[in-house]
Amino acid sequence: MKVKTSLHRTATVLAGALIGLAGLTVAATPASAHASSVKGDSVCNAATGKRDITWTLTNDWGGDATVSDLALIPGVKAETAEHNELKNGVVIPRRSHHVDGKAVFTQSAEGDITDASISFTAHWDDEYSDRNNSYKLRFDGPCAPPPPTCVSPDKAKFHHEFGVENGKSTATVTLDEGIKLCEGEPVTLVSYVAPRPEFSVPQFVFDHASAVITTDKPRADLEVKVPDCNTQVDLFFGSEKDIIAEITANGPRYGDKKLGSPNGIGSRSVGKPGWFNGGSKACQQPAVATVPQCDGTLTVNLSNNGEISRYPIDFAVKTGDVTKTVTVGAGKAESITIPAGSGDVTIGAEGLETKTYQWQNPGDCALPTVVVENDCDTVAITVQNPKGVTPVTAKITYGEETKTATVASGASRKTTFTLGKEKHATVEFPGLDVESIKATLGKVDCGGEGGGGGLPVTGAAAGSIAGGAAALLAIGGGLFFLARRRKVTFTA
Repeated sequence: MKVKTSLHRTATVLAGALIGLAGLTVAATPASAHASSVKGDSVCNAATGKRDITWTLTNDWGGDATVSDLALIPGVKAETAEHNELKNGVVIPRRSHHVDGKAVFTQSAEGDITDASISFTAHWDDEYSDRNNSYKLRFDGPCAPPPPTCVSPDKAKFHHEFGVENGKSTATVTLDEGIKLCEGEPVTLVSYVAPRPEFSVPQFVFDHASAVITTDKPRADLEVKVPDCNTQVDLFFGSEKDIIAEITANGPRYGDKKLGSPNGIGSRSVGKPGWFNGGSKACQQPAVATVPQCDGTLTVNLSNNGEISRYPIDFAVKTGDVTKTVTVGAGKAESITIPAGSGDVTIGAEGLETKTYQWQNPGDCALPTVVVENDCDTVAITVQNPKGVTPVTAKITYGEETKTATVASGASRKTTFTLGKEKHATVEFPGLDVESIKATLGKVDCGGEGGGGGLPVTGAAAGSIAGGAAALLAIGGGLFFLARRRKVTFTA
């Protein structure tokens, strides 16, 4: 009986001890279960070039927790999908069914930040607080913005072909494959007339063509005419408004705008150098026209007005041993007069074949007149030469006798012969391109025979003309008018 009683007492004491320990455990549990935490994560948003940061706040207690003492770096607003802003007073939901309560907030920060952090205190309704809530993110480098879908022309790449031959220049400029342009890139091909086959000034535009390269039209084909003389041709990035109309000594240049340049915007295009200098002759177009005058002078017209004439021309005009230089400006003309009797004149210029010119009777000058007078003893032939013409030489034949008479301008000269049996006289003008005159003598009263003076006769038709003109003569003579003809020489 005593043994059983001792065992019973021992069991009772142990049971009480276990119950006491269990009571201590239950009493300590509420204090250790209040807890909160926070975690952060970040990704680089390739679409915006910014960092998208996510903050996850966790509550593992059965009551809601309220946020206070919030510190958020960077200070960019963070919010949930429902646009609840992360700030002091925001609630972290309670834990339920062994699942921690969570509040998730996101913020978008500039891509160049180096770190982000958060800290706060969580409060529960039972006056318990958890101040041990913080998290920091560090970033290795900036979040770069996405590459653009197109590039500006200054960042684009091209390739080209360029050449000059057969009186023209052609060029093809192509945007490199895979490149999209945000805006069009103009390109221009232009040719010039130049004073020398190497680079020299001034130069003047001869022809030009422009086009705009775009993503939809990635290739430009250009063609211009090239002058048949000294020239320069340039292929450059730019539009028609960028063309230099006249390249002068101190004026603007295309410089590194030319495609194929080693530097500058022209270096964006790969290909042979997009420029050319050459030619085999001057771009002037000199011309000479001579007009002989009736007084023996020679008018020489010098011109410099061809399609490609852009520079002055020095004409060398030589008469005898004297050479004179006559300068004619572009688009101009000059006239000089070679005096009568100066002889041949020789004219030459750059781009013009040297040539010798002679005065020739133009054929439309006033012609000399002839008056025939005869009586019973003599035959008189008078040659009258008009004013404003060259001296004329007359070859007069009557019977077996021939005499020569030279008559100055505006003068007259009489030649006499002894009357013979011949009834006509012949007058020739070797220096004039006219037919000789056969003049029939007039009838005179020498011992009873009546008669008149000489009759006018022209060329071979002397016999038929004489009868019709007899009534018009006031004296025994006649006027002889010679045929005329004009000759003009032009050399270009």
